Amino acid sequence: MIFSDILALIVVYIYVAVIFVVAELVLKTRPEVSRKFLHIMVGNMIFAMPFFSDPWVMVWFLTLPITVVLFFLTEYSPIKIQNSVTESGHALGLFFYALIWTILIAIYSMLSPANDPKFFIWIVALAIVPMVYGDGFAALIGQKFGKVKYTVFGGTKSLEGSLTMFVVTTVMSVFVWMVFTSIGCTMPEFNIVYIIVISAIATLCEAFSYGGIDNLTVPAVTSILYYLVAVM
Repeated sequence: MIFSDILALIVVYIYVAVIFVVAELVLKTRPEVSRKFLHIMVGNMIFAMPFFSDPWVMVWFLTLPITVVLFFLTEYSPIKIQNSVTESGHALGLFFYALIWTILIAIYSMLSPANDPKFFIWIVALAIVPMVYGDGFAALIGQKFGKVKYTVFGGTKSLEGSLTMFVVTTVMSVFVWMVFTSIGCTMPEFNIVYIIVISAIATLCEAFSYGGIDNLTVPAVTSILYYLVAVM
């Protein structure tokens, strides 16, 4: 670990702490909004990933510790901690949310060339986009404006929410792609068709997932698709 990694960790931890405080205290009277606020805002950490010298620094000192902490906020924790954020939605949703970051960063670091552990870090970022922005805004829009409902495997969704997820995922994927390219990350040639198709598949995957499991399935499927794009 080098000085820039330490600085990046400090900045990210301060940012996450502030977001948790705001979600827990300021928005506690609106628990569902609080959960999605946390969901979306913490996801902005994807823009910090390229600034770490080695992705394993993020795993050992950022995503894994956060995953452990979030487990202790679930109903399965041996230590019961009262909090409005995790009680407002799926019990394991936020835990899965942090867990998939850890898993994806670890996997794609191992798949990267030995001399460039950050080679596939863009895949992790784009895989997180549907979960962070797409699903986050889909829930908010769907709950407020969703009129056309449909049920898949016991989970009820709205057409308006699903369309929101597709549009937001597509737009944010393009934005993240451009940001990562502009700061010098190794990226394939930009292809809007790939992004649209993968965003659509991610939306379908979310529709077939429920109970917080989409925080695992959507990023996993999306990362695999982008990896296939990268190595074809």
